[in-house]
Amino acid sequence: MSSIQKTEREWRDLLAAKNAEPMAFAVTRQAATERPFTGKYEGHWAKGIYRCICCDAELFSSDTKFDAGCGWPSFFQASTSGAIEERVDLSHGMRRVETVCAQCGAHLGHVFEDGPAPTGLRYCMNSASLDFEPS
Repeated sequence: MSSIQKTEREWRDLLAAKNAEPMAFAVTRQAATERPFTGKYEGHWAKGIYRCICCDAELFSSDTKFDAGCGWPSFFQASTSGAIEERVDLSHGMRRVETVCAQCGAHLGHVFEDGPAPTGLRYCMNSASLDFEPS
């Protein structure tokens, strides 16, 4: 279980205070998915750190971002071991691996085993779950 616990109202207020995308609550707290090719970080290539929109935990470095052509920002590894928790997701009639922020439990997206070297992983993230800190 994540270390940060808040009520639905507290999460909504926090995201509003951060001027998060309109879908941020549905994505991070209700495991919704933004439409492909619509997120602000899908075609974003600046150098910096991608953080959890809910708790500011460091999740990914721009150095691990790649163009997977899938319509969502994709990374081949997390910034640090333990930053992301994986859970089996059996929704929508398929078996996938959901990724959540280990610190606050925010839904981020899914991880697939079709990414580039060196990890072979593709962390397929929703832009609405991320915040970017330029370096």
